[in-house]
Amino acid sequence: MTRLLIHVEGETEETFVNQILRDHLVEKGFHLVSARIIGNSRLRDRRGGIRGWDSVRRDILMHLKEDVSAYATTMVDFYGLPKLGSGAWPGRSAAATQPMAQKATTVQIALAADIKQHMGDGFDERRFIPFVIMHEFEGLLFSDCAAFSRGVGRPDLQPAFQGIRDCFNSPEEINDSPTTAPSKRILNLIPNYEKPLLGTLAISEVTLGRVRAECPNFNQWIATLEMLPPRRDVAA
Repeated sequence: MTRLLIHVEGETEETFVNQILRDHLVEKGFHLVSARIIGNSRLRDRRGGIRGWDSVRRDILMHLKEDVSAYATTMVDFYGLPKLGSGAWPGRSAAATQPMAQKATTVQIALAADIKQHMGDGFDERRFIPFVIMHEFEGLLFSDCAAFSRGVGRPDLQPAFQGIRDCFNSPEEINDSPTTAPSKRILNLIPNYEKPLLGTLAISEVTLGRVRAECPNFNQWIATLEMLPPRRDVAA
């Protein structure tokens, strides 16, 4: 029985996994795919912000040790990942100065190495597949601007969305400054944008296939999950 737990940043990503991604991965051979919001996200205020890596690491290690037949992965935004102090995520500070094509990979390699080190000898490193969204979940919505505009009930905004998309080679390249991150661009056009509601409606309209076609890093993550070998109740 092959199980996959996806550690996600918030409710929108949780819904995306449970309503869209899970069915796709079950078709590819997984018996159980579920999302777990990192830490006590629902108990935090709604200002957002992901927890420090030391705390998130504990959650991931606990899962890997409790269920030795399962795989684990992450789905978190590059934008906003702590890069300084005790809660810094491995690789995040170094990735800030890397070329776009290397940013996510730098963090993902560092996360994998950190988990492997803490799991100790004998750990099958294939069991943990870190994934970092470039630059944040909202960027994926620009994979199909017509569908995006329909999903949020604002078809009149398709030209504005498309204008943003056309400035970049991929939706994953829409940059991550406090004023030009994908979510900030959307808020400029939709001041009452609510990610858990509108983000979920939009990604459902855009579809998984379109996101994969437009977002190379996202597509590589899904392809990696699809190729994971079946696991049964075996030692870690």
